[in-house]
Amino acid sequence: MNGIASITPSIFQDQYGRNKRKLRISVTDRCNFKCVYCMPEHPEWMKKQDLLSFEALYQFCDFMVQNGIEKIRITGGEPLMRLGVVHFIRDLQKLRHKGLKRISITTNAHYLAKYAHDLKLAGLDDLNISLDSLDPEQFLSLTKKKLKPVLDGIAAVQAVGLPFKINTVLMKGKNDDQILPMVNWANHHNISLRFIEFMPLDGDQKWTQADVVTEQDILETLSHQFHIQELKQEHEPARLYRLNGEYEVGIISTISHSFCGECDRIRLTAQGELYNCLFATQGLMLKPLLNQLVSEKDEKSRQFVQQTLYQQTSAYIWRKAKGFHSLNQQSRKISMHMLGG
Repeated sequence: MNGIASITPSIFQDQYGRNKRKLRISVTDRCNFKCVYCMPEHPEWMKKQDLLSFEALYQFCDFMVQNGIEKIRITGGEPLMRLGVVHFIRDLQKLRHKGLKRISITTNAHYLAKYAHDLKLAGLDDLNISLDSLDPEQFLSLTKKKLKPVLDGIAAVQAVGLPFKINTVLMKGKNDDQILPMVNWANHHNISLRFIEFMPLDGDQKWTQADVVTEQDILETLSHQFHIQELKQEHEPARLYRLNGEYEVGIISTISHSFCGECDRIRLTAQGELYNCLFATQGLMLKPLLNQLVSEKDEKSRQFVQQTLYQQTSAYIWRKAKGFHSLNQQSRKISMHMLGG
């Protein structure tokens, strides 16, 4: 894959002075799980020909790295369901010398036993693994899949030495009884764990505030077994807490204590639509420009397309809203499974 013609580097910034350093790209909307906080009951998958090609995705990543992006996370759907994703990760290594510092993936781990070794060889830096219950029956109810392949996948990435975190989305009455079991299991296996508040991004738009297990709810449950020490929050969405002076757990509390004020993320869907916020109601379709960059061979024409891409992208990112609470009353056309985490 060839890189695009260079322009004067300029870090993308929004109207509130937040510089964009992290890019999340969805490579597919398809997933083999049916998590209620993400997937609609009857999903309508994108046609494969409508997905942005890996060549076009690479052109976009190249462009974004030249303009300040330092970390790229590959998401879905379930990204390991798209053939070629391992080769794509290998291709992204060519952007290291341009400023790319980290390549990550978010996965449900169902296919990790198969791909862990190849991901390590491809140069992947780390993973986020979704795991919402350690109870096999509850896990089956939440995902419509068995727990064992996920645990096997986790064992596989441990075996090859890939760093990872576990993400657990909590929902009242569904898996809020997993707080202590998850912490004790993760602590025992020396695994990083983050709890995430249930956000209004579910496929069927049935979310209510009453479904949310808040940060305070989590801390109250943890206090029954642990002494809790709050740690200083760095430039990450998770607020960290040290339990009994030895184990750290993170809580991403978008609903009760949003991190929007320092957000440095932007997102691209699998069909080439840019979103300046996880909760943005409107995206910016970039697929035609990115496809042009793949097919255009004339250097002057490529520079013109690149400049157009820069102008449209910078203007859209600049208009990013102040945060979740300024958007959460508005409807949106896509759900989490199309945009990634």
